[in-house]
Amino acid sequence: MSADQGTRPIRIANCSGFFGDRISAAAEMVNGGPIDVLTGDWLAELTMLILWKQKARNSEAGYASTFLTQMEQVLGTCADRGIKVVANAGGLNPAGCAEKVREIAERLGVTVSVAHVEGDDLMDRIEELRPQLANLDTGAPLEVNPVSANAYLGAWGIERALSEGADVVVTGRVTDASVVVGPAAWWWNWQRSDWDALAGAVAAGHIIECGAQTTGGNYSFFSEIPNRHLPPGFPIAEIARDGSTVITKHPGTGGLVSVGTVTAQLLYEIGAPAYPNPDVVARFDTVNLSQIGADRVEISGVRGEPAPPTTKVSINYEGGYRNKMSFVLTGLDQREKADWVSESLISRLGGADRLAAAQVTTDIRFVPAPPGATDGQESASAKLHVTMKAPDERLVGRAFSSAAVELALANYPGFFTTSAPGPAQSFGIYWPALVDATAVDHQVILATGQRFAIAPTPPTALAEAIPAPQTPITEPSVLEVGQPLGRWFGARSGDKGGNANVGVWARSAADYAWLHAHLTDQRLRSLLPEARDCEVRRYEFANLWALNFVIVGYLGEGVASSTAFDTQAKGLGEYLRSRPVWATS
Repeated sequence: MSADQGTRPIRIANCSGFFGDRISAAAEMVNGGPIDVLTGDWLAELTMLILWKQKARNSEAGYASTFLTQMEQVLGTCADRGIKVVANAGGLNPAGCAEKVREIAERLGVTVSVAHVEGDDLMDRIEELRPQLANLDTGAPLEVNPVSANAYLGAWGIERALSEGADVVVTGRVTDASVVVGPAAWWWNWQRSDWDALAGAVAAGHIIECGAQTTGGNYSFFSEIPNRHLPPGFPIAEIARDGSTVITKHPGTGGLVSVGTVTAQLLYEIGAPAYPNPDVVARFDTVNLSQIGADRVEISGVRGEPAPPTTKVSINYEGGYRNKMSFVLTGLDQREKADWVSESLISRLGGADRLAAAQVTTDIRFVPAPPGATDGQESASAKLHVTMKAPDERLVGRAFSSAAVELALANYPGFFTTSAPGPAQSFGIYWPALVDATAVDHQVILATGQRFAIAPTPPTALAEAIPAPQTPITEPSVLEVGQPLGRWFGARSGDKGGNANVGVWARSAADYAWLHAHLTDQRLRSLLPEARDCEVRRYEFANLWALNFVIVGYLGEGVASSTAFDTQAKGLGEYLRSRPVWATS
C-alpha cells in the first residue's frame, strides 16, 4: 500500500490500447514519471476470437503474450516503486497468464503477489444461459454453437484483489473501463453506491483505454499537435476522491492532450449518452471538459446512475471461410468490364446453382476516365472487389482465387488483379448479448489460492432522475456551401460489433447549433452511401458540442466477418468530414 493512498489523486497510466500496440509503452510509462498503477487494454472483440484460435492449438495459450514481454521489461521497477499492474491481458486464460507473470518474477528475483480474476468465461454454461442470449442488435435467438462466450465483468473483483495486497492483477474479459475503475475504487475506498465517483472513473477509463488515441493519435485536427515527429506519449488519468479527473501525459513526450483530443476519445465506440458498465451507468451527457494547463484536461461533473441488472456478453462462433480478389478496371467501359468478368468468374466456378451455398459479394468503385486524362493510370482505374464466403473451404479457397487469375488472358482489356491467388481464410461471427448479472460467477483468486466471490451490485434506484443538459439556444454559424465539413467539425469513428459509430463535434457553440439543426440521421445517410439502407440512431451531447450516430448493421455480422471496405469503420468519420456542406434553406 502506498503511503499516499487516499491523500491525493491516484495516477493511473495506460500502456496498451489493443493487442499489438507499442511494445515499449510500458517501459515509457514506468520510467517517464511518477505513476501509481500501470494498466492496459488488450481485448478488442476481435481479439477474443484470435485468442480462441491460439488456445485451440495450444491449451496453455489464450492470453496476450505481448503483456508478458512488457512485464519482463518493467516488473522489477514496478516492485521497487510500489506500482501496481492491472491488465485484462489474461484473455481466455487469466490463470495461465498470472502464472507466467509469477515465473517472470521468480526469474527476475522480484517478490510480487499476483492475483487473477475469472468468471467471465460462460462456455460451460451455454445451454443453461442460451434463453437469455438473444442478439443484442437483432433480437434473434442464439441457435449456433459458440467457440467463446465471455461476460464483461466489472471493477469490484479488481478492487478486492488490490485490497487483499495483490501487486499484479490479471483479468479476463472485463469492461475496458474496469481496469481503471477498480484501482480508483481501491485507492479511495469507494462504496458501491458512490455513483457519481464511479461514473467519473468510467469516463476516465474510457478516455485512456485506447492509449495514444487520447494524446493525438487518429485526431482530426492533427495540425494542432506540436511535434508530430515524436511518437505520442500514452495517457495518464489523475483521479480525485469525487471521481473528477485530469487527463495528462508524461512531460517531454510527443502528442497532445487537449479538450479536442479528449472529446474525440469520449465519442469513440459509444452509443447513447447513458453509457452502461456493470458497476454504474455513466452519463456522458454530463461530462464537462476544461483545459487547465498544457496537456492537462479536467473532467468534472460526471453523474452516475445505478448499476444495470444485466451485463454484456461477447460471443463468437465460426462463420466458415472467405476469400477476396480485386480486379482493376482501367479507362473506358468500366461497368461493362465489371459485368463481363463477374459473369465469367461465376461461370468458371460452376455457375450460380453450385455457388448457392456461398455468399458472393461484389463491390465496384468506379472512377470515370475522361478522354485524355493526365493524372496517371491509377486515377483512371476502378476496382471490382469480389468476396466469397462459404462453410466449405474448398469452394472459396484456391478454386476461387485461381479461377479469377485464370481469366487474365481471356477477359476484359487491361485485365490485372491486385494480388496473386491465395487460400481462403477462416472467419468468425460476433454475437453480442446480455445476461442477468446474477448469472455471472465473478471470482478473485489470490496467489495463495484463496478465492473471493464478487456479488453483483444489488438493484437500486436514484432518488430523482438525472436531467439531460439542454441544447443551448445560439444563433447558428453560417457555413460556406461546398466546403468540406471538416473545416468546422472533428469526427471519430469505430466499430461496435456489426454497428459503426461516428461521433462529430464542433469547436464553438454557434457551430454546434448548425450541426444540431442540420446533421440529421437522414442527412447522414445521404452523405454516407454505404449507410443509405441502414438504421441510423442519433444522440445529442450538448455538453461536448457533439452528436453521435450509431449506424446499425453497417459492418454486417462484425469485424471478423465484415466485407466492408473499412472493416472497422475507423476512417468513416474522416470520410464524413470530407463531404461538402449543403444549402440549408
